[in-house]
Amino acid sequence: MSKKVILITGASSGMGKESAKALINQGHIVYAVARRINQMSDLKALGGHPMQMDVTNEQHIQEVVDAIIKQEGKIDVLWNNAGYGLYGSVEDVPLEEARKQFEVNVFGLAAITKAVVPYMRSAKSGTIINTSSMGGKMYTPMGAWYHASKHAVEGFSDCLRLELQPFNIQVVVLEPGIIVTEFGDVMLENISKFSADGAYANITNKLVSATKKMYDSGQGSKSTVIAKTIVNIVNTAKPKTRYRVGLWAKPMVWLRVYLGDRIFDKIVMSQV
Repeated sequence: MSKKVILITGASSGMGKESAKALINQGHIVYAVARRINQMSDLKALGGHPMQMDVTNEQHIQEVVDAIIKQEGKIDVLWNNAGYGLYGSVEDVPLEEARKQFEVNVFGLAAITKAVVPYMRSAKSGTIINTSSMGGKMYTPMGAWYHASKHAVEGFSDCLRLELQPFNIQVVVLEPGIIVTEFGDVMLENISKFSADGAYANITNKLVSATKKMYDSGQGSKSTVIAKTIVNIVNTAKPKTRYRVGLWAKPMVWLRVYLGDRIFDKIVMSQV
């Protein structure tokens, strides 16, 4: 197994941190970036290279990429993992918040990709992993902006894959299902902030209750499931274009694709 230089965004917790640990333990050179650098001291202790970076700040991105290239001379793998879930009704969520969702989940991903691709292109080698979600293939009520951002990541990644094929750069889409991370807490905080009162209070309260019940009962896959998948992608010469892993990921997308809109609508709404 060859040692690779890997850049991971959103590495201060959850899937990013767990995968960073696994890759460091395998001997890879891992640059773990996030806004909360104080939460990555354990990665440094393991031999990783934590750096502070905000994916919505292009200057930060360029400084981080420049520093890695200066130190290592290359970036073999970029995992665009930073992101969060903005929930609330379309009517209630301010457009300013919706723009922030896209700034992080879509434009931040695009900005760091644009900064890294020239080096991969000159090396005629590289792998880019973009974290979408099963939510990039299906939908739930009150999640319009989150799902829209993940659907955008899917389309962006497919186009990018075709563009980078001639340069031997792999583009992989990761589509996690329900994973036990901070994602659920952020989602609940957002939906309660924007839609707990008013016209959508009923559906909001049912959705919050169902989500809390799911997490409290220990449902959801552990981040180690994602870590194993990332390790597999990194160590595979020709990875698949998509990896759908974690609780509900495969069945929910199957239901969405094969049952049609109205039946899928009924299934989703029966849960809230």
